Amino acid sequence: MAAVLALLAVATLRCAPAAAELERLEHPAKDDGSLSLLVIGDWGRKGAYNQTMVAEQMGKVGEQLDIDFVVSTGDNFYDDGLKGVHDQQFEESFTQIYTAKSLQKPWYLVLGSHDYRGDAVAQLSPVLQKIDSRFICKRSFIVNAEIVDFFFIDTTPFELKYWTNPKDDHYDWRGVAPRANYLDNLLKDLDEAMKKSTAKWKIAIGHHTMRSVSYHGETKELLQLLLPILKVNGIDFYINGHDHCLEHISSRDSPLQYFTSGGGSKAWRGIFQPTDDKLQFFYDGQGFMSLQLNQDQADFIFYDVSGKVLYEWTSHKTNHFQPSIYVTAE
Repeated sequence: MAAVLALLAVATLRCAPAAAELERLEHPAKDDGSLSLLVIGDWGRKGAYNQTMVAEQMGKVGEQLDIDFVVSTGDNFYDDGLKGVHDQQFEESFTQIYTAKSLQKPWYLVLGSHDYRGDAVAQLSPVLQKIDSRFICKRSFIVNAEIVDFFFIDTTPFELKYWTNPKDDHYDWRGVAPRANYLDNLLKDLDEAMKKSTAKWKIAIGHHTMRSVSYHGETKELLQLLLPILKVNGIDFYINGHDHCLEHISSRDSPLQYFTSGGGSKAWRGIFQPTDDKLQFFYDGQGFMSLQLNQDQADFIFYDVSGKVLYEWTSHKTNHFQPSIYVTAE
């Protein structure tokens, strides 16, 4: 079945219409070639549900690690995104919360499902950057930091139920509909960009889970359409939010590692469902993640709301990945 899904994903790419390349942002590494960052997701609640406490600890760790930037895995504003570019929640949930000196660095953000329930286009607007220059949010884009390429992926449009069965929620599909064309173009662009990447590390960032033992579990559309592209192009890590927890899962059929950092505010769902892959760590609570990279090593650390280190994991890199080539029968 996995081989069939992989071939279907490749067929989708071959049939996709031509599209513009993903926007590429440059963020230089430190002088010694290293990079440090924090990852936070599912946070924007005007300081409630311990968001302020998590932010305080992020500031302390950010200073210790001399971070270069912050990554947000989406659901930036609850419950229904922003109402527009002048919505006070932008400052109440972002500018006035993440005030530490160490966090006055660029924030690279993707949209989450709750962001799409409001004015999704507002979060993409340069108006917000005039209010707070840290806020760099786009649908899908690349951040090149020399030793690593970060592929930020707009995962909300993948979930079919948001389109066919939204219930009482409204999703802002401006710039996205029709779904099929949007996904075809996005998958094609991602595949081409990943193949062109010469960075030592390749990291994909999305909102939705691929593998998770918490509330949302697996996102089948991502497993069918996106995962084959990540595998064939040697992506090292997939980092997401969506589930309000912290977790690390290792793939049993590839080197790919899955990290969830969605503990920015409301958490403690009390749900655990087993996975076929290897669960390395799970914490059903609030917190965030740090990532330190150099040419040969990637160090992940999860922290709780008090700044306590919950889990550490290191990956070593020795060789560049050589992408696989699909061969299909005529």
